[in-house]
Amino acid sequence: MITLIFWLKTYTIYQVEFSLGIENSIQKFLLFINPISSTLFFLSFALLFKGKARNRAYLIIHFILSFVLYGNVVYYRFFNDFVTVPVLMQTQNFGQLGGSALALIHPTDVLYFLDFIVLALLVLTKKIKPQEKLSRKAIATAFISAILIFTTNLAIAESDRPQLLTRTFDRNYLVKYLGVHNFTIYDIIQSSKSASQRAFADSNDITEVKNYTNSTYVKPNEKYFGAAKDMNVIYISMESVQGFLIDYKLRGEEVMPFLNSLTKDSNTLYFDNFFHQTAQGKTSDAEFLMENSMYPLPQGSVFTTKAMNTYQGLPSILKSNGFNYTAALHGNSKTFWNREEMYKSQGYDMFYDSSYYNMLSENIIGYGLKDKPFLKESIPYLKEMPQPFYTKFITVTHHFPYPLEEKDRTLEPATTGDKSVDQYFQTARYFDESLKQFFDDLKSSGLYDNTMVVMYGDHYGISENHKRAMGELLGKEITPFEQAQLQRVPLLIHIPGEKIEGGVNHTYGGQVDVRPTILHLLGIDTKNYIEFGSDLLSTEDHQIVPFRNGDFVTPEFTEVSGKCYSNETGELTQDSKTCAQYSEAVKKELELSDKTVYGDLLRFHEVKGFKPVKRSTLDYSKAEHLNQQ
Repeated sequence: MITLIFWLKTYTIYQVEFSLGIENSIQKFLLFINPISSTLFFLSFALLFKGKARNRAYLIIHFILSFVLYGNVVYYRFFNDFVTVPVLMQTQNFGQLGGSALALIHPTDVLYFLDFIVLALLVLTKKIKPQEKLSRKAIATAFISAILIFTTNLAIAESDRPQLLTRTFDRNYLVKYLGVHNFTIYDIIQSSKSASQRAFADSNDITEVKNYTNSTYVKPNEKYFGAAKDMNVIYISMESVQGFLIDYKLRGEEVMPFLNSLTKDSNTLYFDNFFHQTAQGKTSDAEFLMENSMYPLPQGSVFTTKAMNTYQGLPSILKSNGFNYTAALHGNSKTFWNREEMYKSQGYDMFYDSSYYNMLSENIIGYGLKDKPFLKESIPYLKEMPQPFYTKFITVTHHFPYPLEEKDRTLEPATTGDKSVDQYFQTARYFDESLKQFFDDLKSSGLYDNTMVVMYGDHYGISENHKRAMGELLGKEITPFEQAQLQRVPLLIHIPGEKIEGGVNHTYGGQVDVRPTILHLLGIDTKNYIEFGSDLLSTEDHQIVPFRNGDFVTPEFTEVSGKCYSNETGELTQDSKTCAQYSEAVKKELELSDKTVYGDLLRFHEVKGFKPVKRSTLDYSKAEHLNQQ
């Protein structure tokens, strides 16, 4: 009875909460039956107990299964993804989720626990009496039945999707073929395997990676190489800013007028075909991509699971090439996303976290200090840094679910009826005003003329679950092809002093490509470093943008969930051979990047002139900072 009810509940949740892209009758059948094997298997453990203990075991197992299922429901509502073991290990982040998590919980969600509540009442009121002793044969039959059902399920799945467990990076595939709980088991196994890779890695493993990055290296464009030599560098992570916001007007009014003006500035390179490539680590993934030119992990975040690895990140490369100071600035706790530890591995001299800012209650929202006071209070820190310096700013106000106090609103919300989408434009305007304020303060400080400012959208702000509202705002149906195009985020490289020929650059690229682009602008060749991106300004740039799940975008094609579309028409293309070649290249690159991170292979890679990071010498405490002053 319990197995039957839980099976039907799970299938109902599949239909109501998840968008898994069911394409044929085999997938429909597998989606229907896949909850049976895991439900039967786990509940069978209760049969090992006797009397009242067995009923209690049923309750405990039932609750755990329900909790895992519901956890995936809440997570999927924003991330369109499923919870993995590394995500669950990010416990330092949970206490700061606040309104973001609450916005994803609906009052009707209690219905997803109704079967457990009824079962608990029946057990507690003794309406269900303890079962009599079962034979070993009966218990074994239950376990064997579960295993046989799973084996049959997997065999049918493999016939429809060959090499399902070895070739796909997309968790949607695994869930629609095998189910949420079987995916969880698979994820636990995969996490255990990845944890052991470092122990078995040796110096020979870096050879394949190095050979690959040597073969994909592109020469810098002589026109731009060294254009920003000896300048300060400032990175600004533009929280949740998507590309469609550029020049977007709401009721005839520009949402982000200052950012729009920068895209038309002769001192700015604006890339309008630039995509985020983040996965479960979101903002931290963007940081990793931008500074290491490697891909985020398929599960969890590099920041939380591989922070103690050896890296040759942008801060340490710059320190090895004449930069005097590197710092990260963020109006939140140093423990969020495990930034303190990861920044030490990247070689940052200093991390100004929330302890360095005036954290007044009226200036705090969501994930930390509002952008305006955060950027305003950061200017004195910039002025005291020895030049040339490299700094990174992590902004937070424009973050889901996009709440903003009345006093900070200078734009009326949209009127789609989707609350988070409607508020999205108000916080985008607030960030735009913060950015203008920062540029004005930078000019007043005397730093502007010798500073290159790199502004990038870190990840999407409006997820796939808001297609109706987005379709209304953009005036078109959000198909899988259009959803992939919405993963564009702005990239602006602002270099004052007429040192470059600015304008709109239509090159296709992603966050993995930024590091070589910036280093070449600074006159630092990247040939000897391990990096999977290529210089966006190079005439030899590959223009293939891989996504973490194995999808990709090129100037001609877009692949989504194994289907290849023509960018010109938005329809499925007949050129399957070219798409297949791109797909194999993307998978190879993702696999090599994962091999590098999981195996901590950069500890075996030496670059002439590069000074390895000494974590033990780095201290971001306020007392130490005062001593340095």
